[in-house]
Amino acid sequence: IIKGSRWIKRDGRPSDDVILKARVIDRSLRPMFPDGITNEVQVINTVFSYDEENDPDMLGLFGSALALSISEIPFDGPLAGLRIGYRKETSEFLINPTNTERETSDLDLIVSGSGKTIVMVEAGANEISEDVMVESMVLAQKELGAVCEVIEAITKEVGKEKIELVSEADKAKEVALEALAEKIKADFSKEVREIVETSGRLLPTNEAEVKVAILAKLNAGVEDETLLVTDKQVGNALHALTKQEARNMIINEEIRPDGRKTDEVRPIWCEVDVFPRTHGSAMFKRGATQALTITTLGDPTLGQLIESIDGEETRHYIHHYSMPPYASGEAGRFGAPKRREIGHGALAERALVPMLPDQKSFPYTIHVVSEIMSSNGSTSQASVCGSTLSLMAAGVPIKRPVAGIAMGLMSDGEKFVVLSDIQGLEDHVGDMDFKVAGTEEGITAIQMDIKLKGVPREILEKALSQAHEGRMHIMGE
Repeated sequence: IIKGSRWIKRDGRPSDDVILKARVIDRSLRPMFPDGITNEVQVINTVFSYDEENDPDMLGLFGSALALSISEIPFDGPLAGLRIGYRKETSEFLINPTNTERETSDLDLIVSGSGKTIVMVEAGANEISEDVMVESMVLAQKELGAVCEVIEAITKEVGKEKIELVSEADKAKEVALEALAEKIKADFSKEVREIVETSGRLLPTNEAEVKVAILAKLNAGVEDETLLVTDKQVGNALHALTKQEARNMIINEEIRPDGRKTDEVRPIWCEVDVFPRTHGSAMFKRGATQALTITTLGDPTLGQLIESIDGEETRHYIHHYSMPPYASGEAGRFGAPKRREIGHGALAERALVPMLPDQKSFPYTIHVVSEIMSSNGSTSQASVCGSTLSLMAAGVPIKRPVAGIAMGLMSDGEKFVVLSDIQGLEDHVGDMDFKVAGTEEGITAIQMDIKLKGVPREILEKALSQAHEGRMHIMGE
């Protein structure tokens, strides 16, 4: 295909679709590197030939995982990915459906992992039930097992011996950090608990005072300057301890840092018609997370022309997500959207598209922008909720409202605790980030990233069931 652009024929920055495919590969591979590796690893996928029927993204994931498995780079493979489709009319599952088959499928699910684990899930759906979603993940896991056997056979035949990238010095630092943390825990466990609880409630912490007290106690009577404990060492140990304490509170005591029950959603506050001149606007607040969404309607000719390896298409629904640095209390670069912003905007778009009217019944180009005013976890799902309100405020006749919630998971290997509506701290210290969006009738989008080596079926079922209850609560608000 020759690019249709009149002036520039050479490729520039990657398109949003290419970035989204790269993110699927990246999010699948990233958890599979052993802890402690800080070396840069670059994986590049180039599509040289395309038959216009079989999407190259899963081949790219397969090739990436295979290349890492046979390389000398430490990698906890094997890993593969596949796409699952589903037709509601016939209750038929489709494994790696072609582009033609995907047009009539009610589910577009990507699952990566092995026969024993699921590492990453990404899905768009036309109001699919929780039961069908679990069945499709179980089917995907079974099929992935067969693919991973092939990868293992190839690796056994041509794989290189893995090199050790974590040095003895790094291991010694880790042991010293654990020993320091144990020392601090013995005398300051109460203070560590207070830091976690105040952080969870977004109150000022006494962390600075605690660090001063710890340094004074540990360095008392030490005359050799080389043996003095530094502020940085105490900071690292305190960070490890607060993470450990937060996990202990949730797993063993089933108490969340902000005092909520495991299935409790943060307080919700909504407002529509925030601005006087926009077609539609809405503010959605859930705890300290705040999403402001603006909807603009335009002529059908204002649709976005997209050029890709599939040719040209015009999109009449455009969803953008923006999270400025101030949303998380930071100063930073402000300009072109980052990969994360593109991914979150696409997730919100995917959740809402099945509920939008077609061009025949509503001939408008719809541009929705979600601006994150304050971030404390689950901003992409706040964007889904705010966008539903904004679209309705603009008079767009959506079929049904869509709500989204982010689920979390804490596990010590024996006990699992599923959390509804995770906030920033729980996302940071937790083992899973499972975003579920949908209507009263079913699921329209899913995104899951996991840090564990595997999640049992009953946990997936519990997470989806709890997410449904949370969605219904949000819908009521």
